[in-house]
Amino acid sequence: MRRLVDIRPQRASRLLLGALPIVALLLVYLLASEARHAANPADKVLPTFAAMAQAAHDFTTQRDPATDRILLVADTLASLYRLGIGLAIATATALILGLLLGTVPLARALLGPMVAIIAVIPPVAVLPILFIVLGLDEASKIALIAIGIAPFMTRDLTGFVTGLPAEQFAKAQTLGANSWQLAIRVALPQLMPRLIEALRLSMGPAWVFLIAAEAVASDVGLGYRIFLVRRYFAMDIILPYVAWISLLAILADALLMAISRRGFPWAHGAGR
Repeated sequence: MRRLVDIRPQRASRLLLGALPIVALLLVYLLASEARHAANPADKVLPTFAAMAQAAHDFTTQRDPATDRILLVADTLASLYRLGIGLAIATATALILGLLLGTVPLARALLGPMVAIIAVIPPVAVLPILFIVLGLDEASKIALIAIGIAPFMTRDLTGFVTGLPAEQFAKAQTLGANSWQLAIRVALPQLMPRLIEALRLSMGPAWVFLIAAEAVASDVGLGYRIFLVRRYFAMDIILPYVAWISLLAILADALLMAISRRGFPWAHGAGR
């Protein structure tokens, strides 16, 4: 008899197994929604799929008076702009610091404790400080995302670089490599797949920080729209928006994975 841990589903089986819980969840929601609306047609807690479809039609056709764009388009573009800039700043910062702290022990001794302290501070707790210092415009929202994920990524990349075999650095130094060349020629090529992986793991927290910032001070954005309509208990809008955010996150994760597999196949076991 085969052990459970030895069963490895094929691709088609994996897709089917992965779809089953999702279909089951949708079926449970459908039954619960229909039951609540049968008892109370005005129920807003569990809107029907028809109500959510109508709401989705409205916010994909109506225009935002402030931007003259379709509501969903305006919200999506605003949120993706903030998210993209924040992630870019955090990624660049983590890459530079990760290389520096990982390859230079003196820098690790000097800056490592500060990075560790910043990493344990709840980012949302500093949001009021960011609003006071940077104002209520885009800078504070972008800064929250960058501050929220850069320390985690930095610590992860630093740990990866310090874990590289010491023989690689010793051989490079024997061939005359200086500190800069050790970082760029030895550590950086091996670090890139890890950087993408750290960015993938940071996408979830980045969305949380973005929505939190938009909910507090914004006039456009996915998080702003969700918190705007919650006062009306408009679950028929909130749930499609949450589903849209999830879809964007899934697409971003798939894109990063594709980049990693295409650019660094050796890091994914290619050829083994």
